[in-house]
Amino acid sequence: MFTKVLIAEDMDDINTGVLTALSELEIATIDQAQYCDDADLKARKARKDNAPYQLLITDLSFKEDHRKQQLTSGEELLIKIKEDQPDIKVIVYSVEDKLQRVRRLFNKHKIDAYVCKGRKSLKELIKAIKAVSNGKTHLSPEVKIALSNKKNMEIDDYDIGLLKLLSQGMNQDEIAEDLRERSISPNSLSTIEKRVSKLKIYFKANNAVHLIANAKDLGLI
Repeated sequence: MFTKVLIAEDMDDINTGVLTALSELEIATIDQAQYCDDADLKARKARKDNAPYQLLITDLSFKEDHRKQQLTSGEELLIKIKEDQPDIKVIVYSVEDKLQRVRRLFNKHKIDAYVCKGRKSLKELIKAIKAVSNGKTHLSPEVKIALSNKKNMEIDDYDIGLLKLLSQGMNQDEIAEDLRERSISPNSLSTIEKRVSKLKIYFKANNAVHLIANAKDLGLI
């Protein structure tokens, strides 16, 4: 089990809950930071003192206030800390449940667990800590499919192209015509309708506008 953990979370009530959950695991040192810059500073000092943190638990979103920050999100924070300390374990604890972002955090930034905040999320967080301490990865049930190997869950260049055309205000008939003009296949209206429907499910979008907003949030378009 971990003996030194850093929590980056800007909400007092959530901080208290996480601290209580970790206390049950009898972790010797648990430090907290409400700003990403402060968390990075604590991590740097710990390394300088030859007593680095073994685990970072961080939210993704941090509310802006009067303090100007160099690191403004949990993703920026974990990237920075892992650059300086590649072996640190990272658990993301967030309300966000966008599958593509979860996938990117695992595949690109090598996080170890992703826990969705909710009614029973503290119990899920304890499970994640235990799993990560044993060298395993962990995902909340809500986002477990993010690392699925199923072909129909893959987002490819064709899907990104559809998202870009939708973001330009094209309807599905216009997209089909555009693809035919550029000799891109498949370009049938029925295929486009099916792919757009799949993307809405994948990104948990209610409509095309919501779909484009989610794709932009993830930096896909």
